[in-house]
Amino acid sequence: MTTVGPRLAARHRAGGPRTLPVDAERWPDVAAVPRASWPVRAVTTSVVERALRRLPLRVRFADGTTLGLGGPLIEVRDPKAFHARIGTRGLIGYGESYTVGEWDAPDLVGALTVLAAHAADLIPRPLQRLRGAWAQRQPDAQRNTPDGSRTNISRHYDLSNDLFAVFLDETLTYSSAVFRGFPADWSLLAAAQHRKIDRLLDLADVREGTRLLEIGTGWGELALRAAARGAHVTSLTLSKEQRELALERVRQAGYADRVSIELCDYREARGTYDAIVSVEMIEAVGAEFWPVYFRTLDQRLEPGGRVALQAITTPHERMLATRDTHTWIQKYIFPGGLIPSTEAIEETARDHTALAVTARDGFGAHYAETLRLWRERFTDRADDVAALGFDATFRRLWTFYLAYSEAGFRASYLDVQQYLLTKEASAR
Repeated sequence: MTTVGPRLAARHRAGGPRTLPVDAERWPDVAAVPRASWPVRAVTTSVVERALRRLPLRVRFADGTTLGLGGPLIEVRDPKAFHARIGTRGLIGYGESYTVGEWDAPDLVGALTVLAAHAADLIPRPLQRLRGAWAQRQPDAQRNTPDGSRTNISRHYDLSNDLFAVFLDETLTYSSAVFRGFPADWSLLAAAQHRKIDRLLDLADVREGTRLLEIGTGWGELALRAAARGAHVTSLTLSKEQRELALERVRQAGYADRVSIELCDYREARGTYDAIVSVEMIEAVGAEFWPVYFRTLDQRLEPGGRVALQAITTPHERMLATRDTHTWIQKYIFPGGLIPSTEAIEETARDHTALAVTARDGFGAHYAETLRLWRERFTDRADDVAALGFDATFRRLWTFYLAYSEAGFRASYLDVQQYLLTKEASAR
């Protein structure tokens, strides 16, 4: 759990007065503005302002200067710190600058949607070709080895079950819902999550007597609905907090004889199953281990079986351009995470397994609505988050995360897919 430490940074090391107090021990890179040489600041200012002039935004700086073609407003309160962070840390610095309040936006999602829609051309092409020289690389410590995966998963999912309960609906489902129509309403979210789960179970043909492997338990809702169909479920998770609550929910539902929840890496799974379901877990695998993940699906699936996979995806060229880059999301939200492209998923399955992709359905607009509902709930219940011990920096950081993710789907920078993969009965 995040707690407020004893030492708060009251002012920037560079730039003007701090908008928000920050615990410098808990959030060192947010608290301190990095030192940037004059050439770095000058080049960054030139590149950033050149990009902003061409965007459908209004970007207003502290001295009254306004750039952009009109649209959602971004207010840059501390330009010196804003440019120093971007110049030294790129998009990580951009997110840190928001977290500390050096810039803000009345319509944060709207502003981030514009930026996401133009992500491919924000940086001039000559500088893009030099990405390897200036972009931060993913740290080796976040590799998704068996030990690394446990650490990475724990940093997000073991924050606190109570934290997730603040903004998720009563099903505690932390993945895209499927709605009947838009705009979505909070009162319909639980039903929309059940609709998503039922579509996956139908894809996998889960019924009475099915032996189902679930890779990535969450808080157990899919396992419960599969058990209600008469399936026998083995569910794998690396989160101790999630497993504890999921087991309690299974016991309360009376399905302890049908559902086993194991604290187990997917690479440690044993046995074979009639069906496998994995919901938004591949994003935590990492490109290095995608072949291992798909071979595991192949090895655990009986011939004639079916895999239902839900995955967030990004355009292939963007994935290739950023796959080795350390991002703000990886640093603060999902260490070791990487969103695949549809091409990467299908090529990996084809090249490393006997599985065939036989159906794919994208529904990114539904994820944008799901995230909007979570974000609104999170901000409306900020006092509840604070009461759990999560400080103002954490709350602002997570607001940015939810808005940043929503914007990605609204701009079609991100999508979400449900896949059906099948295995011929004659396959060996």
